[in-house]
Order: sequence, then structure tokens, then C-alpha cells
Amino acid sequence: MFLHLGGDVVIPFRDVVAIFDMEIGNQSRSTDEFLKVVQEEGFVKDISDGNPKSFVITNKYVYLSAISSLTLKKRADFLKDFLEKGDQAEIKG
Repeated sequence: MFLHLGGDVVIPFRDVVAIFDMEIGNQSRSTDEFLKVVQEEGFVKDISDGNPKSFVITNKYVYLSAISSLTLKKRADFLKDFLEKGDQAEIKG
């Protein structure tokens, strides 16, 4: 399954480590430092057209997304529920 992060970007759901809100992230010095380091190291993919509302950490990159963290979390929860129900259906079937 894949998670749509905005624009033309979809990533494998299994690669998602965390989803953060940019406004909350900007309040933390350690989060700011993390984003600065990953940017300097070339691990940031800005898909927000310069208006990031959230950032998604994966096992390869950090994506800056114009989609809110709440919306991305709802999408991720939907996929998680779908996968769990699919696994149960396979066991029962």
C-alpha cells in the first residue's frame, strides 16, 4: 500500500517512520536542528511548493508536504486499518 503525500508523490506505507506538524516542529529546537541537518545532508524532498504544513520521515528521506499532518495521519490510519482487516480476512478465509 502507498501513502499519497501531495503533488505526484506517493511512498510505500511501510517506509513511513513518523509524521509531524511543521508548526509544532518549529517550536522545538531539537526538531529545527534535525531538519537543518537533514537538509544540509541532502535528505529533504520539498514537495510543498514552498508552503510546508507537515514533514514525513521515512527510512530514506524527509518529505516536506503541503498536506496537513492530521490529513496524512488519517490516510495512514485508513491504510493501517485496511491492512489489518485484510490480514484477518486471509486468516479466516
